[in-house]
Amino acid sequence: MDPIQSLPHHITEHKLADALADLLNHPADATVLNANAYRLAFADPEFLLRRETRGIRIQLEMLKPDLDQSEQGIDNTVVVFGSARFPSPETAQALMQQAKSEGDAQAIVLADRHLRNAHFYDQARLFAKRVASYSATLEAKDRFYICTGGGPGIMEAANRGAHEVGAPTIGLNIALPHEQRANPYVTPSLSFKFHYFALRKMHFMMRAKALVAFPGGFGTLDELFEVITLVQTRKAQPVPIVLFGTDYWKRLLNMDVMLDEGVISPEDLALFHYVDHPDAAWDVIRRFYDL
Repeated sequence: MDPIQSLPHHITEHKLADALADLLNHPADATVLNANAYRLAFADPEFLLRRETRGIRIQLEMLKPDLDQSEQGIDNTVVVFGSARFPSPETAQALMQQAKSEGDAQAIVLADRHLRNAHFYDQARLFAKRVASYSATLEAKDRFYICTGGGPGIMEAANRGAHEVGAPTIGLNIALPHEQRANPYVTPSLSFKFHYFALRKMHFMMRAKALVAFPGGFGTLDELFEVITLVQTRKAQPVPIVLFGTDYWKRLLNMDVMLDEGVISPEDLALFHYVDHPDAAWDVIRRFYDL
């Protein structure tokens, strides 16, 4: 059994992550948190981390990344989602060599899976490079910038592809109980960390002109369906939604079941496109905007 599920639970527990605990899990961010009644309220970190000031923190998480991106001329992004667990081909090869040298059968099985999925890393890297190379020829106001969750795996690959052609790249990271850092290809002045998933997802959508979802887990699905729902309900303007890896997505999600049961409309299936090559993903975006 999952040790988290086996712990005792109490009805009086607060279910949302505690901001103070979140901060203390990330020592690099921590300020000295000593109570001081005479300190100005807006300069008092202990006060700002109280449960009662959550609304203020939400507003700050809304404002900081928005203002910083606006000041740096970031208006249009192509958001790339996908698994944090897919390594680069070179890393996958190294893991296989290590597993074989140690004769560890379980490690070999895991390394084989890493090798099988590493091509998605390369494809995300190539796609981002294609977007950034095209954008370099445009005026600043018309450029697309690659935006990811800022972590490893597919996110790293996309940031890396844009970085390799000299383009700024954006990372919207999330503070988790285990220490997590932005990947090295995110532009430092465009590397943001969030406490609230909801605010992070809002920032993904605020500047997104396209979404490309590579195979991923719960986080990828959460972000994908957030976008599909916003577009379907007209709470957001239509954007190209690209599902990269046809076999994965069709094995994972049988959209026809929803259509057969009448919970979506036939036209809802046109909200997204399946592709298997970086050029095909870029072509979906180019056709949408007549580029």
